[in-house]
Amino acid sequence: MSFNRVLLNIIIILCVCLNWDCIEGAQDKQRRAIDSHTIQLSSLFPSSSSPCVLSTRASNTKSSLHVTHRHGTCSRITSAKATSPDHAEILRLDQARVDSIHSKLSNKLTDRVRQSKSTDLPAKDGSTYGSGNFVVTIGIGTPKHDLSLIFDTGSDLTWIQCEPCVRTCYSQKEPIFNPSSSSSYHNVSCSSAECSSLSSATGNSGTCSASNCVYGIQYGDQSFSVGFLAKEKFTLTASNVFDGVNFGCGENNQGLFTGVAGLLGLGRDKLSFPSQTAATYNKIFSYCLPSSASYTGHLTFGSAGVSRSVKFTPISTITDGTSFYGLDIVGISVGGQKLAIPPTVFSTPGALIDSGTVISRLPPKAYAALRSAFKAKMSQYKNASAVSILDTCFDLTGFKTVTIPTVSFYFSGGAVVELGSKGILYAFKMSQVCLAFAGNSDDNNAAIFGNVQQQTLEVVYDGAGGRVGFAPNGCS
Repeated sequence: MSFNRVLLNIIIILCVCLNWDCIEGAQDKQRRAIDSHTIQLSSLFPSSSSPCVLSTRASNTKSSLHVTHRHGTCSRITSAKATSPDHAEILRLDQARVDSIHSKLSNKLTDRVRQSKSTDLPAKDGSTYGSGNFVVTIGIGTPKHDLSLIFDTGSDLTWIQCEPCVRTCYSQKEPIFNPSSSSSYHNVSCSSAECSSLSSATGNSGTCSASNCVYGIQYGDQSFSVGFLAKEKFTLTASNVFDGVNFGCGENNQGLFTGVAGLLGLGRDKLSFPSQTAATYNKIFSYCLPSSASYTGHLTFGSAGVSRSVKFTPISTITDGTSFYGLDIVGISVGGQKLAIPPTVFSTPGALIDSGTVISRLPPKAYAALRSAFKAKMSQYKNASAVSILDTCFDLTGFKTVTIPTVSFYFSGGAVVELGSKGILYAFKMSQVCLAFAGNSDDNNAAIFGNVQQQTLEVVYDGAGGRVGFAPNGCS
């Protein structure tokens, strides 16, 4: 074939592909790829026997800790006989937490547990709080004792169980911390500024016992911890050691924390861990929550390793004195199409991000719009009955893959965050896979961006800069 003939064929091909039909076809194909996710259904039901895969970010960053599912393969506190968590119980307890948050935002601090709709929930030993809790391991004391703590952006006071248990202590996997065995332990005086700060950090004022400060903190599910406010050495990594960290040494603890040693408070109050380490980390921390129990994510303090692709939105104030990280949600899109939700639907009640809430909560009108658009995009799949707070479910029996529309959140400041494919569905069984969102019962209740939606995202908290950021593929 002559060179001129080859050149002519190339020109013909270019001419064909440059017409509008060719271009629009390519755009349609690209649009379909952007507007939906196709996922393997087997990935929604990971095997409990899968080996643990460690996060490279946590392994290679000096100020970074591995984040594990509380009941996952990678957890230090998972027993060989561990069973899958009861999803119905997870959602029931999740609603208890949400009720508690909404009550706190209503300034009913001293009465929030009694007013919670979930006061009938039993605080029984051995009950799980759910796979929605994520755990890190921190060294406490001298010599250090490695203890597994739930980390929580919705709480401020860090506390652990301590000997002696003067009333009750729940069962934990690791030995209970004994302050008398640590040379760096000190009780805090009840006349100190730290003791006075307990009211804003816990909702309860500190009291005195032989001039020592006593704290008490209770949660919406009726769990509680009571003990001495103290100072102790905290070891994150070999090169990240902090002396004199204020924490609660709980001698009377009860509830749904079974297995873990306590809680790491990452809220905005002056007694929170980010505030106490501000001189080193400038109130900056980030995390990625793993989408599978056989993987670890990371909790990293400081700006080390933060992705350049992070999109930031300003921290908003939910209500006076709150320790929550507020967000301004300005819109939601499904399948690339922005929903017709009036701005006041989000701005009137406000919104917050919370690592401890499992299922994101939306104002009723916003949830109705999301549900309607999502169901329309999922019309090829059979509907299934509702489960607990989740009312948009599908029967995917017989399918190997499922194609779901993308869901993106729009925040003030121009940040647009597309959820990972694992942040859209919550799977009970193949015949019951549900949209992982729920509506609030009241237009005046704040929206909550929960941890299912945060999975695999890098979430950056810049307390000093007054902003929260998001980037994709945060666990890799």
